[in-house]
Amino acid sequence: MSNEELQQLVQKISIDYFKKPFQHTANFNNRLKTTGGRYHLNDHHIDINPRILSEFGMECLIGTIKHELCHYHLHLAGQTGGHGTRAFKQLLSEVHGLRYSPIRPTGQRAVRYLYQCVNCGQNYPRKRRIDLTRFACSRCHHKLRLVKQSA
Repeated sequence: MSNEELQQLVQKISIDYFKKPFQHTANFNNRLKTTGGRYHLNDHHIDINPRILSEFGMECLIGTIKHELCHYHLHLAGQTGGHGTRAFKQLLSEVHGLRYSPIRPTGQRAVRYLYQCVNCGQNYPRKRRIDLTRFACSRCHHKLRLVKQSA
């Protein structure tokens, strides 16, 4: 998807769900790493992380656009539009936007140890070693065993 197609999609979503036009620019920003999108208060443009579309699909992209448009329309209406405000949460639920981005920072969770329940097979990826005599499976309360250990 190109920036022009994204711009058209954002304008369409703004009209369809918010009944107000989006009169600024929306584009993909490859520098976004830990967030799905960003609304800029100073010039009102929206940046979208292209990983949202490539890794999670169109439905997630639309949810992220709705989230950023909530910030946009509330800010232009003179409200704060912050994540914790009642107005933001209410508008986001009305348009069925995403509350949180599914993107995790790259390399955030380095799994060094993989434990598995001997009974039900539940996996427990861990960064640190755990004491197998003290911990048990959270599902069936049986013992755990070390499956994989990496450097």
